[in-house]
Amino acid sequence: MQAIEILERLIGFPSVVGTPNGEIVAWIRHYLQSHGAVVTELLGPEGDRSNLFATIGPKEEPGYILSGHMDVVPAAEGGWTSDPFRLRAEADRLYGRGATDMKGFLAAVLAAVPALAAASLRRPVHLAFSYDEEAGCRGVPHMIARLPELCETPLGAIIGEPSGMRAIRAHKGKAAARLTVRGRSGHSSRPDQGLNAIHAITDVLACARAEAERLTRGPYEPAFEPPYSSLQVGTLKGGQAVNIIPDTCEAEFEARGISGVDPIILLAPLRAAAEALSRRGFQIEWRELSAYPALSLAADAPLAALLGELTGIEPLAAVSYGTEAGLFQRAGIDAIICGPGDIGRAHKPDEFILASELLACQAMVEALGRRCT
Repeated sequence: MQAIEILERLIGFPSVVGTPNGEIVAWIRHYLQSHGAVVTELLGPEGDRSNLFATIGPKEEPGYILSGHMDVVPAAEGGWTSDPFRLRAEADRLYGRGATDMKGFLAAVLAAVPALAAASLRRPVHLAFSYDEEAGCRGVPHMIARLPELCETPLGAIIGEPSGMRAIRAHKGKAAARLTVRGRSGHSSRPDQGLNAIHAITDVLACARAEAERLTRGPYEPAFEPPYSSLQVGTLKGGQAVNIIPDTCEAEFEARGISGVDPIILLAPLRAAAEALSRRGFQIEWRELSAYPALSLAADAPLAALLGELTGIEPLAAVSYGTEAGLFQRAGIDAIICGPGDIGRAHKPDEFILASELLACQAMVEALGRRCT
């Protein structure tokens, strides 16, 4: 099958983050097995979604991982001019949810599988397809934990997030958390008899604002834009009516850390401010939603040199968005980002990828295969 045909099939599966993914997993598994790949389906703890790990070539030798996620963000936003789960082609543009983030990469890799299978690979090429990346990389840690039984320690992992086929050596880490504050309701005319949850949470919001401002003063890593770690309040919900004391308020916070900065630690002052509210009679629930580490691959790493040769483009130092790459690096596997498409098209109506980008990615994967013969 050609890459465009495969992309059409993949987009047809509405594999929205946080939902069962059995259909897309079954199709990819059958396709890979039909070309002789050794495929392992790794059921996640949720029980209704799985990672896929496949090997082409000798598993007892160290090789390379091609990593991508099968889930997509929802497509309920307005502005779509066609069914987001049906591929639409207009000239070189291929529209559909996940076309660029990141089913285009999956399609290009799968289109290269027949060439990889026909080659006499001395080093294996592994495919690591994960679930729920869009929820904070929730699926891939379960797969990474199983790698010692699935393959020899890889020489490197290529994470195919959209990068315009230019390799990227670093990205920031991220952590997100949800705070729920519960007080006591009542009539607004008697504030002395209630506990206003919105008033209480403003202490934590003020802390978040102060921490965000403090981070702008460094430490700095010039490769990033902005060159410092960051923190923000992302959502705020509370209250029922203007004349009712709000008994519940909820906020979500996100921190992004430069290399060497644990994003979970960046949220610690907010958690401490939240826990202080319990001494005033409020009930506090702090829930970590997601976390993944930063990626930092040295400029002279063999994997960076390899990707520069495969793409013909000098790797980029860093981007500020995050991927699964940092998790592979934390597991002791060199990782780098390189995939088709543009991150600026992701998570938007009429998301698209160019057919030429698919072909360029397929060519890169096939060139990697030739390096492994």
